[in-house]
Amino acid sequence: MNTRRKRRVLTKPWGAWTISLLLVTGILLAGCSSKEEEEIIRDLVKKGATLAEEQDIKGLMNLTTEDLRVLPGDLGRQETRRILFVAFRHYQDFKVLYPRPGVELKPDKRSASTVFPFLIVKKETILPNLKELYEDPQRWLETVGENADLYRLKLEWVKQEGDWLVKQARLERFTGTSFAE
Repeated sequence: MNTRRKRRVLTKPWGAWTISLLLVTGILLAGCSSKEEEEIIRDLVKKGATLAEEQDIKGLMNLTTEDLRVLPGDLGRQETRRILFVAFRHYQDFKVLYPRPGVELKPDKRSASTVFPFLIVKKETILPNLKELYEDPQRWLETVGENADLYRLKLEWVKQEGDWLVKQARLERFTGTSFAE
């Protein structure tokens, strides 16, 4: 009887240690996957900017949900396509510049949001030092604010069938002191 008791006493620390190890491993893996999800979303923002520069409306729409809403104006997919067509004709050859987007992954890990300033300039326009400021959105904003028309884009993302898609977009113009719709 005594030997049985000793075994139980010996296995309890191992059991607790194993559970602790599994919990720590799970937390670390969840943290890693959150960072990976944030990078995936940032890559999709980059892909969206590239598609815009290429004036690929279909490609941009492939990054959105079927029930996309664009604000202000509460526009759906069809209206958004028309607006993009007109905007692309107006700007012709352009590039989209922006700092590193902030990404907030929601606790459910199935939705996220990004917020970032951006500007559209003629393709030949040169704004020095913007690449160096990519990781510093505040300094990026201060640098370009005096040289171009600034906007801020707020994107709400949902994960559908393993893919991150934009469900809502809100565009705000920089008014000189703040962003406004």
